[in-house]
Amino acid sequence: MARDERNFRSTYYEKVGCRGVEERKSLEILLKEKPLNLTKLTQFCIRFTVPKIHRTVLWNSLLGVTPVYDKSREYVMEQRVAVYNDLLKALKTMRIVDENTPTSRVLYAMWLLEKKQLYLGRDITQESHFCNITKVLLEIFDNDIETYWMAKSLYDYSEEVTLEMGKLSDLTYTILEKEDNGLYIHLKSCDMLTALPLSEWYRSFFAGVLSEPALIRIWDKICGGAIKIVVFVMIEILRMLRRRVLRCVDQKSLFECIDSIKNEQETADVIVNAAIELWQQNKGHEYIPQSKVKSLS
Repeated sequence: MARDERNFRSTYYEKVGCRGVEERKSLEILLKEKPLNLTKLTQFCIRFTVPKIHRTVLWNSLLGVTPVYDKSREYVMEQRVAVYNDLLKALKTMRIVDENTPTSRVLYAMWLLEKKQLYLGRDITQESHFCNITKVLLEIFDNDIETYWMAKSLYDYSEEVTLEMGKLSDLTYTILEKEDNGLYIHLKSCDMLTALPLSEWYRSFFAGVLSEPALIRIWDKICGGAIKIVVFVMIEILRMLRRRVLRCVDQKSLFECIDSIKNEQETADVIVNAAIELWQQNKGHEYIPQSKVKSLS
């Protein structure tokens, strides 16, 4: 209870702007550097919550949408706009999308076309991790073109999760057993532990599981390369719902229990605060995906 109250206060203070003033000033200094220092910006994402006013610039930089050299940004964005418009024009010409197609589906179709995976008869309304990620980004950012390019980079991280899924699953079970042995034993004895759709939730970074305002604080860390944080989000979801989870005896009831928090903003805030705290305690920031290592080198 004490931890939950502290986390609630921390979230409240951040919302009313009483915390993070020094961090915000530090970030503003970093964003004025020429060229931008991606290593320092990555470290900021790992250590602090990104101020809303700077999130667009910071995510665009870390995800490789805009270059670190300011003289190149205008040209690069012109090229990205041109590619976006060409893809959109092609989709409309092929009558795959129209004015009534949801934006998330349009961006998904564009990505499929660019990846040469938009074969005849491909259903763009099917569920996909790319589309789930895009839906969240569209709630956060106003520029569809930037959103498309950010979604592509975040999906690359999703692919990193796929490669590391075995390790991430094992780590989830190990930490749950350590942090809450009773919960671990219950889930295991009811054959619900390995039934958790970890791959689905981890690959979409919990899009559709937690509300967007809380989720973006986790995605700040993801943009900093800390994909292992998804493990700690899962642990804290289970711990937050502990009493209800212990009453679940089958997969259906467990999934319904977890699904119940989808629109509970305050609950999501507490989960995210606790997940970040647990992740920091376990030195979760030490893991950086290979795609991030390449972009920083």
